[in-house]
Amino acid sequence: MNWKPELDDLARREAFAREMGGVDKVKRQRDQGRLTVRERIDKLVDQNSFHEVGAISGIAEYDESNELKHLTPANCVFGRARVDGRTVVVVGDDFTVRGGSADASISAKPLMAEEMAHDFRLPIIRVIEGSGGGGSVKTIETRGAANLPGGVGGTRSYWFTLANLAQVPVVGLGLGSVAGLGAARLAATHYSVMTKSSAMFVAGPPVVKRLGQDLTKQELGGADIQTRAGGIDQAVDTEEEAFDYARRFLSYLPSSVYDLPPTIPCTDDPERAEESLMKAVPRNRRQVYKMRPIIEAVVDKGSFFEVAANFGRPVITGLARIEGRAVLLLASDPFHYGGSWTSDACQKVVRWVDFAETFHLPVVYLMDCPGFMIGLEAEKSATIRHGVRAMAAVNQSTVPWCTIIIRNAFGVAGVVHQPANRFSMRYAWPSAYWGSLPLEGGIEAAYRAEIDAAEDPAAKLREIEDRLNKLRSPFRSAEKFWVEEVIDPRKTRSLLCEFARLAEPIRKVGPPSNMSTRP
Repeated sequence: MNWKPELDDLARREAFAREMGGVDKVKRQRDQGRLTVRERIDKLVDQNSFHEVGAISGIAEYDESNELKHLTPANCVFGRARVDGRTVVVVGDDFTVRGGSADASISAKPLMAEEMAHDFRLPIIRVIEGSGGGGSVKTIETRGAANLPGGVGGTRSYWFTLANLAQVPVVGLGLGSVAGLGAARLAATHYSVMTKSSAMFVAGPPVVKRLGQDLTKQELGGADIQTRAGGIDQAVDTEEEAFDYARRFLSYLPSSVYDLPPTIPCTDDPERAEESLMKAVPRNRRQVYKMRPIIEAVVDKGSFFEVAANFGRPVITGLARIEGRAVLLLASDPFHYGGSWTSDACQKVVRWVDFAETFHLPVVYLMDCPGFMIGLEAEKSATIRHGVRAMAAVNQSTVPWCTIIIRNAFGVAGVVHQPANRFSMRYAWPSAYWGSLPLEGGIEAAYRAEIDAAEDPAAKLREIEDRLNKLRSPFRSAEKFWVEEVIDPRKTRSLLCEFARLAEPIRKVGPPSNMSTRP
């Protein structure tokens, strides 16, 4: 006498679960160029590391003798796995079963995935396709009543979905049509990736059409729209690329806010001096230059991982390593509005500075900011309000901070290059140029009478510009100790490596003491 019959029954049920929505639905998924949820998980995590929870949950059919005929699994697959040797939680939607909608869901499964990540302090990766359990019009009929959003017993999953943002790294992968609650779960992440054939929207084309907007999925919520709007951080060509980006993003982060980011061995010389930096910034201040080669020259080779590249483009954001230590890197991009902070750029700064604060990442800022964006569109988008919010985020941060002033630092936005009221490291290149406002335009206003009275107004203007530009030399500011150091650009990497070493022991661990960690 043993338990083999029961184990055989278990194996049969597990086999049904692996069939997902059935042969036809699986074939349709693959014919449309998309992997199944189980194939996705296998490619995402370390080989043979996935430990599934609740595999045989679903809707069962029994015969007259109460013997199992068939099992349709729930359309949520989740469990623990390892990514690059580290334990994570993975939860995925199965689009082959009712398109991932609530009609075929068991709400406790995605909830338990979030609980596991929260209470065991594990990163969570959400693989999202469909409504993510949000339901459909048919749900009214299948459940026999209309669901009240946030009704009795319906808020716990929302709490954990958002609470995890303050607890563990959260990654979302949009791999198909993502709508409703699925879109919210994808947006409620620290980092989100979608394939270029996917789409994300609050409500899909059939619903939007009732508003008079007849759009395709791509026209409504395709990758170009979502990355430019900041709804999604990264768009990729293939699902395999999405998995690679998720793994790389996590590699810079601790498993939770109770740990520090990992430091890895570094083979890149911390004293490496790049001659290219001597010519990186043109003498002609009207001439733009490329910031990304400067970034690559000062961080560990190949370590820069840019995020949200298509949104708030005057500011470049990303993760990098400096002598093996993870940092958040901010940099200006002169190719977009000269590096001026637009409302979108300010929102980008807020998000990623808050992210650095959450996961104890020191901040390195390569600055070339001529101020907030000006003009009618800037006023219409409330740039100054978003700018003040960015200033608050920077000033409220507690992580170590180092700024390299590459070129411009003007106006109120120029102030926001390091936290106020605490020590931060700051260096200026000889190309640095700053003030309350740029000379261009300001001279004509301040010296109007003198210019108008001159025999040659244009020559007088040039004379005044030359005189003031000499006073604008960063060395004049250094004489008064208004800036700490003017450095040889080639020493930038060495000084950043020293900063990273000094910052390592003073990073804080754990959430603020007033943070609630349970509902």
